[in-house]
Amino acid sequence: MENLLRCWVRETDLPAPADGTLRIPLPASGTALLVPVHYWSPTGWHRFGPPRLADVPPQAPTVDAVTVAALLTRETSNGSPDARALAAVSSPAPVTEPAAVCAPAGQATCTRLDATAGTDLVARVADSVRRTVTFIDERRRHPSDEPDLFLAGEQALVLGHPLHPAPKSREGLSETEAPLCSPELRGSFPLHWIAVAPSVLATDSAWTERGRPIPAAQLTARLAETAMPLPDGHAALPLHPWQLREVRHHPSTAALLDAGLLRDLGAHGSAWYPTSSVRTVYRSGAPAMLKLSLGLRITNSRRENLRKELHRGVEVHRLLRSGLAEHWQAFHPGFDIVRDPAWLAVDGLDGNSVPGLNVMIRHNPFRPTDDVSCVAGLVSPRPYPRSDSTTGGGTADPSATRSRLADVLARLADRTGRPLGAVAAEWFLRYLEQVVRPVLWLDAEAGIALEAHQQNTLVHVDGDGWPVGGRYRDNQGYYFRESRRAELDARLPGIGKDSDTFVSDEVTDERFAYYLGINNVLGLIGAFGSQRLADERLLLAAFRRFLSEVASGPSRLRTSLPARLLDSPVLRCKANLLTRLHGLDELVGPVDTQSVYVTIANPLHS
Repeated sequence: MENLLRCWVRETDLPAPADGTLRIPLPASGTALLVPVHYWSPTGWHRFGPPRLADVPPQAPTVDAVTVAALLTRETSNGSPDARALAAVSSPAPVTEPAAVCAPAGQATCTRLDATAGTDLVARVADSVRRTVTFIDERRRHPSDEPDLFLAGEQALVLGHPLHPAPKSREGLSETEAPLCSPELRGSFPLHWIAVAPSVLATDSAWTERGRPIPAAQLTARLAETAMPLPDGHAALPLHPWQLREVRHHPSTAALLDAGLLRDLGAHGSAWYPTSSVRTVYRSGAPAMLKLSLGLRITNSRRENLRKELHRGVEVHRLLRSGLAEHWQAFHPGFDIVRDPAWLAVDGLDGNSVPGLNVMIRHNPFRPTDDVSCVAGLVSPRPYPRSDSTTGGGTADPSATRSRLADVLARLADRTGRPLGAVAAEWFLRYLEQVVRPVLWLDAEAGIALEAHQQNTLVHVDGDGWPVGGRYRDNQGYYFRESRRAELDARLPGIGKDSDTFVSDEVTDERFAYYLGINNVLGLIGAFGSQRLADERLLLAAFRRFLSEVASGPSRLRTSLPARLLDSPVLRCKANLLTRLHGLDELVGPVDTQSVYVTIANPLHS
């Protein structure tokens, strides 16, 4: 429920109410929603009580999330004033049609909202709510985390993105499959394997061991652990068990199976565990993770790997090995990119890529004892009993939803004898130095902006809980600045040819400001504030000082992001509710039109 309301507030630019009750007019339905405001966040992580319809008796029940989704969808599809306001926020261009939305960066091409997508949104909200209830119940009955700290962090994102209307929707995943495939339920499964004839195998590898190149097929054969009936010369390609059902009946796959160029080998090996992305799987102690194709619609996309993304992962690994990583880590030894140095895929009888059979092989740099968490999981409220050490009583509230971040800060405050707010401020400052500054350095020195949102960003904390480093992971999320093409090509000749990674500086600036600035850092500030760990205004001031020093201090960096965040009265922000209402898939089409962006007030601007 709160997710939907946060999205609507951000995407329609609603101001904070003066009386503690947010009123959302619903003219298309002839009513309004009245929402108690428990906390109003300068960065958008508001906390709300259950909403009620206006003009109903006080004893009437509150409105559930599915009903709210239906009411809001009706507002955006009927040409109501709120629909026109929503469209106007989406672009500075004039709006001439009801419920129209414009492309990013001021482009004037508009499209009408899709009524089918509106119905789809309501269904996905219902699916997300149903699954979340299951996740919460399971975590309250079985609260213990995995002993592998990395896996525990990957399974911690129980409630999902706080500004997505349906963060846990997974349409197509059956009740039988969900316990096996869901990280929130600590699922696991053996991989399914197919043998790929050399004539249709597509592959590349920059993986090396002791200086020797290791082919991708050799890596997957190792990861299978057990001997398989693999024909001579064939490669073993792993599949997510759900994906097998999806691809088996695709015409390209069926033709290859009929021709004997693909052979079903069945399930083999030990269990693998889904991570926070659901499709990337992990096994404790294995040298690699596997980023599998998965045709489920998760948040805004079907999660099937694209061939250009496979090229991109290997390309970035080679680029970093050209000397860039050594230079980077001379300044920031605690930060790196989790590499994606090898892949396998299948070409059809027509020579084109077969969808759904693309597999990325990812380095696993983590030991089970490494305390590394994706930021989204670290700040996500965990809906199961936790003893509250801040009260000194050690009691457990069965309805508590404390994040791991809250627990870490409470322990630090107890250990140091300092106020919680002071510890939180220091933790935040260390995070800026250990995680944010290295990302800015890469943009400044190499012209590479990372799509460093909270799920793609990993923070490494020491034994006390302080940030000491981090990692970025995602072979999709690189923006090579067009203005730096010559420099990057000099580092790695031919870069971008197959990976389609060069993006105009205008679009890069917009996306970098959203992913690192709004989603990551301002989202972290919102988590501190909404969980009563620190005053958001103080953290915003600290972030401003950090950005000013990066932009103009003695160690200033030539990245445009600090000035954009400091000087712009408004920022462009991804609108997940609108993106869903337009039925957009973020992995399809040009990067500058894959998502809907709206203009929001910049909380950093003074």
